[in-house]
Amino acid sequence: MSLHLPPPYRDDAASHPPIDFDGYASTARRYPRQPLVALAQTLTELTGPLLGDGRVQPSDADLTIQHDGEPLGERIIVHGRVIEPDGRPVAGTLVEVWQANSAGRYFHERDQHPAPLDPNFTGLGRCLTDGDGRYRFVTVKPGAYPWTNHHNAWRPAHIHFSVFGRAFAQRLVTQMYFPGDPLFGQDPIFNSVPDPAARRRLVSQFDLESTEPGWALAYRWDIVLRGPDATPQDREPGA
Repeated sequence: MSLHLPPPYRDDAASHPPIDFDGYASTARRYPRQPLVALAQTLTELTGPLLGDGRVQPSDADLTIQHDGEPLGERIIVHGRVIEPDGRPVAGTLVEVWQANSAGRYFHERDQHPAPLDPNFTGLGRCLTDGDGRYRFVTVKPGAYPWTNHHNAWRPAHIHFSVFGRAFAQRLVTQMYFPGDPLFGQDPIFNSVPDPAARRRLVSQFDLESTEPGWALAYRWDIVLRGPDATPQDREPGA
């Protein structure tokens, strides 16, 4: 029985943001000052996590049913595929999301800006891709929120994603945005991706066919793990 291993990691500087982007103030205090040391990848890095049966429940992918009541805000469906550069689906991989609520506030003690918390929304979800690499979440559309990077700075509405791929070395942490957001032009995190085409790959597409009439609008966002069309990844997952 042959074991399919993904190719060694290759950093694509044109697609992924630099670790010290001038417009993103906190990177000046956090990025490594010494040259990075490439570590040899062994079988541990080139294989993926094994999740036992029952650890991830179907209900984990619906962020609107995790509490006693329904959360406030616009209900949406976010779906897509996790694929390899050649289009092969990545089946059975763990996809995790976290996000602010519809008022733009995270359910976290460090988020203290004056927007209401929603007792019926924690903003955390996860699922396993199916045999065709598909994932699907039900959630509410997150709101924009202020931050202290520069004067009158606001983050565009976004959802954080973590995808393991086929191996630990393929783990991708990134952000998905919504089409037509007026805050794109002044957001240093979005604009830290050097290639405009790569930035566009961070923006989901409105998907009318997947909308459920009278219930929820839908957005599609495919995630490519490697190669020239790879989805850009975060250098700082917590942003």
